[in-house]
Amino acid sequence: MASHNGAGPSQPSLFHKVKNERSILALAVSDAKLFAGTQSGDILVWSLDTYERLASIKAHHRSVLSLYVSRDQGLLFSSAGDAIVNVWSVHNLDGIYSIYSTYDVGDVFCVVYSTALQTVYLGAQNTSIQWYNLADKDTRPAPDSARHPFQRNHRFFDSKGPGGAPNPRRTSGLEHLLHHGQLLEISNRDIVQYAHNGYTYCMLLTGGTEGATFSNEMLISGGGDGTIKIWSLDQAKGGAISELKTLERGDDSVLTLALDGALLYSGRLDGEISVWDLETCQLVRRVEAHTADVLTLCVGYGSIFSGSANGVVKQFNPRCECLHEWQAHDQLILASVVTEHNGKQIFVTGGNDDCVSVWDVGVTDDKAKAPTFTDNVRLVDSLSQLVALRTVSSKPEYAQDCRRGASWLKGLFKDFGADTEMLTTAENTNPVVYARFRGKDPQCKQGKTILFYGHYDVVPAEDKQRLWASDPFTLRGLNGYLYGRGVSDNKGPVLAAVYAVAELLAEKELQSDVVFLIEGEEESGSRGFQEAIRNSKDIIGDVDWILLANSYWLDDDLPCLTYGLRGVVHATVQVTSERPNLHSGVDGTQRINEAMKDLISILAVLSDSDGTIQIPGFYDPVLPLTRAEDRRYAAISRALVSRDPTRGDAHALAEQLKGRWREPSLTIHWITTSGPTGSSVIPHTVTATISVRLVPNQSTSVIQAAMTEVLQSAFDDLGTSNKLAIRIDHAAEPWLGDPDNEIFQTLEEAVVDVWGPVVHQRRGSVPAAKPQLNDVTTNGSASTPRVATPGTSVSLTNGSDHHAQATAGDDSPILSTSPLGAGVLHSPTKKRQPWRPLFIREGGSIPAIRFLEQEFQAPAAHLPCGQASDKAHLDNERLRLSNLYKSKDIFKRVFRDLPSK
Repeated sequence: MASHNGAGPSQPSLFHKVKNERSILALAVSDAKLFAGTQSGDILVWSLDTYERLASIKAHHRSVLSLYVSRDQGLLFSSAGDAIVNVWSVHNLDGIYSIYSTYDVGDVFCVVYSTALQTVYLGAQNTSIQWYNLADKDTRPAPDSARHPFQRNHRFFDSKGPGGAPNPRRTSGLEHLLHHGQLLEISNRDIVQYAHNGYTYCMLLTGGTEGATFSNEMLISGGGDGTIKIWSLDQAKGGAISELKTLERGDDSVLTLALDGALLYSGRLDGEISVWDLETCQLVRRVEAHTADVLTLCVGYGSIFSGSANGVVKQFNPRCECLHEWQAHDQLILASVVTEHNGKQIFVTGGNDDCVSVWDVGVTDDKAKAPTFTDNVRLVDSLSQLVALRTVSSKPEYAQDCRRGASWLKGLFKDFGADTEMLTTAENTNPVVYARFRGKDPQCKQGKTILFYGHYDVVPAEDKQRLWASDPFTLRGLNGYLYGRGVSDNKGPVLAAVYAVAELLAEKELQSDVVFLIEGEEESGSRGFQEAIRNSKDIIGDVDWILLANSYWLDDDLPCLTYGLRGVVHATVQVTSERPNLHSGVDGTQRINEAMKDLISILAVLSDSDGTIQIPGFYDPVLPLTRAEDRRYAAISRALVSRDPTRGDAHALAEQLKGRWREPSLTIHWITTSGPTGSSVIPHTVTATISVRLVPNQSTSVIQAAMTEVLQSAFDDLGTSNKLAIRIDHAAEPWLGDPDNEIFQTLEEAVVDVWGPVVHQRRGSVPAAKPQLNDVTTNGSASTPRVATPGTSVSLTNGSDHHAQATAGDDSPILSTSPLGAGVLHSPTKKRQPWRPLFIREGGSIPAIRFLEQEFQAPAAHLPCGQASDKAHLDNERLRLSNLYKSKDIFKRVFRDLPSK
């Protein structure tokens, strides 16, 4: 990337990217939405907040070439290669008008709209400029449908074929689908034929607004003849245009225009940008900007941005000095736009590599609005910085990164006004970051305190097998998701909670103290955490409630609250022979005691053939299933199956969930041997790693002792000369919360309030499966139903292929129809009553939660922030932007409302 040496804005960075299946030819923005016109005739609509796709409108029969949002943000105009201009509601995306000319205009390259005159202007392939005054639509004669472009013979597509016979006309029904709203026919008097001696490629409007350089609104057009023309607009004649001035500079086509006050910039076919002073109509300068055609220009925040046919973007200052140059797309850049959203200045580009890229161009002048201190933009920026710190607690080589992560968090807490310090843990382990936000009177002993627990350490992401679509430690935004190691587990949720408290503090609505304990060893068994907390209880003080967010929904659509976790005992069982490694052919005999045989023999006594654990008294403490809990399982399974019938029978799914969540289990993870790997070795030492998952009311200390006794007794019965060693590597107590207590009820209210109604078949992260030929019989009836998959975490997310999702285009939405007959592809908006979150238990373990409850004698609650397909601990870990933002809003409500309960 090249950059001018003088002072200027920082290097633009890629903030987010969305992918499509076809080229992006046009872009436009409203206050809250990003619109893209595609080669396939669709208009794609994304949220500027979360970059989730909101809709895909089948807008035109051919490529969408231009998009324009009215100045009042109410209307979206689209023009295309089908000779039609369609008008849409920006708010609900309904088709309102469909405008056409009775002439064969060919492609409509550009469209603009004068809000003051209520007049639409279009520039066409047949060199004309035409217009339609919407204020007169009800007084004009009814359109003659026979003159509609879809009813007329097309010069090329309807030409005579071999033998002189005309090609048959299409009868696909597109004519009906593409009549979006009221048909409007341009009058023959509202046309300037041969506005240019070449295609009319681009247009813009200037003047007519407060503070504008020109008091009267004017139309500026650029054409394939190399000229720029300025046109007056006559309000008395329905917005009719009259040529005022022609600006000429060579024969190279004018492909794009941009305006900055009285300065007009034009991009040309040979890579040149020409700069004109409209007040004097003089050419100010010529800039040899690119080595390829300049296809798009836009102006904003004190800069001129140009995109070229070789995928390169250049950013210029007002003196036309190049500030930055970068490869924005692999191929042609066909469209661009600048906007500001939530305090962030962004530059958006689209190209024929099927991508829309959103660039953070930073603040480029003193008048630009700086982002607020605690908004979502800063939240993502902070998450990007934290993800970049490789806080891998299990690898010593990352020890300094872990310390930097702790220091970074401490600095963030301090910036937001918290009292903060490091709590020392055991030697060679990472510190706990403590912070206290004071929202109550420090002299008032009746105030409440909420403790939030999380962790800043992550599991490794070496990516030696190249499974990640991008650098795991560089936050990447794609299709509404953020990708990076730790983004979901647990850095994103931690920062969402921090920003929630910071916002309440800034708004003077924080009525309780909020204490944060963010540890750096959770992924390594919380080494030293308990000792650090016990040694610092005088600093932490009393706690009324405990909140954490370190898990995920059951699927990608339904919010959940977790009220139970299994505990775990991890152990290593090792048998060592008195003999060295031997060769089975040379030394093998039944007279020697082989370590492998002994180990297998004693492991076999732990469970029987159906998986029942054979430790005496093991199941005695297990709590019986209550009616209330059984109803929760039934509600969960019904909700999941109703949204995806392939999950099978609801009752069977409920039983599977009970097995995963409320029943203990034993797993032998792996067995390793000493000596070289080979089929002929009798190993000297054999080591097994096992775990026992416990359920509430079982005790880790009791199970450890009982399991050790069973193994030792079985080993003694062998009468072997080998030696047995049993080591308990890690233990975590199970946890069971009370779903009916005040913290869970406050969480439930906040979830309902923030997430609102859940729509039917909300589009999640997994593209819908394409129908296969063998799914239906020849008479159209359903074939044999698919066998339901077991209720595992993989099946509940439909087996998401995250690498494909991290590299491929956006999801395929669902087809429906707008009220005016427009074919609209979108996430359906038929709403139910607000969904209550699913109250779930989980099979995994979090060491700190039960410890904190016991230590502070306070109830804990668990808010899962991510979706089931977030893929924590695996490649392409991700978190949806909307989940991040809404988690922050949920935390904010809980921190605000819980103290008053």
